[in-house]
Amino acid sequence: MQYEADSPEDYISQVPQERQDALNKLRKVINDNLPKGFEEGIIYKMIGFYVPHAVYPDGYHCDPKIPLPFMSFASQKNSVNLYHSGIYAKKELYDWFVNEYPKHSKRKLDMGKSCVRFKHIEDIPYELIGELTTKLSAEEWISIYESAIKNRKR
Repeated sequence: MQYEADSPEDYISQVPQERQDALNKLRKVINDNLPKGFEEGIIYKMIGFYVPHAVYPDGYHCDPKIPLPFMSFASQKNSVNLYHSGIYAKKELYDWFVNEYPKHSKRKLDMGKSCVRFKHIEDIPYELIGELTTKLSAEEWISIYESAIKNRKR
């Protein structure tokens, strides 16, 4: 599901009432743990956290008008989804997350390349997501991103 929102607060106000507390808590956990250099806003019609143009003027290579995406979350039809680019781009971070997840949730991990789906919002592992949020600085994310982009151009 996509929402036309101007701010994270506006986004959350549009999702079904039974998900609003979970999204507010997820947003707070991420903001409380987000390293310096990232900002929060609406990106790709969901709540996102990104490296702003003030820090990384080149922006996202697919559309340089968009700041460099880092993580985001969205309320979908059957789940709340968390997207984390670092899990996709850094194997050590992916491995850490996959190994830690069972310690924080009784549910089986439902994960794509960078997407973690939570079909049972009452079981979102907020503490684990908070820790995940701290794992990459903006500078390290930019470095990983630039290395990946440079390697793709070869």
